[in-house]
Amino acid sequence: MSKKSNIEWTQFTWNPTTGCTKISPGCKHCYAEIMANRLCAMGVANYKDGFKLTLHPQRLNEPIFRKKPSMYFVNSMSDIFHEDIPFDYIDKVFDTIRQTPQHIYQVLTKRPQIMKEYFSTREVPAHAWIGVSVEDKKYGVPRIDILREIKASVKFLSVEPLLEDLEEINLENIDWVIVGGESGAKARAMQVEWVANIQQQCKIFSVPFFFKQWGAFGADGVRRSKSANGREFMGKVWEEMPQFGQLEFSL
Repeated sequence: MSKKSNIEWTQFTWNPTTGCTKISPGCKHCYAEIMANRLCAMGVANYKDGFKLTLHPQRLNEPIFRKKPSMYFVNSMSDIFHEDIPFDYIDKVFDTIRQTPQHIYQVLTKRPQIMKEYFSTREVPAHAWIGVSVEDKKYGVPRIDILREIKASVKFLSVEPLLEDLEEINLENIDWVIVGGESGAKARAMQVEWVANIQQQCKIFSVPFFFKQWGAFGADGVRRSKSANGREFMGKVWEEMPQFGQLEFSL
């Protein structure tokens, strides 16, 4: 069944595919790869091939069985718009999404060109939020312009791990921004100034700002456990969310 999530900005994860391939610096220390390999070593059947891209059709109907309105992060362990996933399989994923309008689905990709191609002949369901990962200026920022071209009720950015100052970014027609630092043994540190720059631009554009975590390095640049570094930025926890219909979710 779908798994209750520890990710701060969602409730459940749903993985009709697992596995991926690395395409940009944000992928270097991929948490999903580390987790998949750990589950493989533990003998978990769905991860017998580790982080190799794998379709799981037996999981396609999982959200249908949850009647209570919930928020799902689609493919926390993969990228639904990976170049090796057939469009007819993605159709099946979105068939389930359309059958369950009580839920909100958060669909995140590092491959917005494929997402744009897919939705060039299909409508984005109103309760499907679509987003792109934005880790740096070279690879991440250009994804924003592609996302902006897609018609969707909510378009969001996952700026995690934030690897450098993004300088000025265009947040026009962007509905939500999540920012977070990297965790794990090989994590790269995030600077306070980088976060402040994004938060200020969100304020200018009236875009909800969600600060997920500092990660392995705190605001002072000291390495600690992720939990010890916490989630406060400028003395508060930022959990702003997009307004969407009348649905209320407790994250």
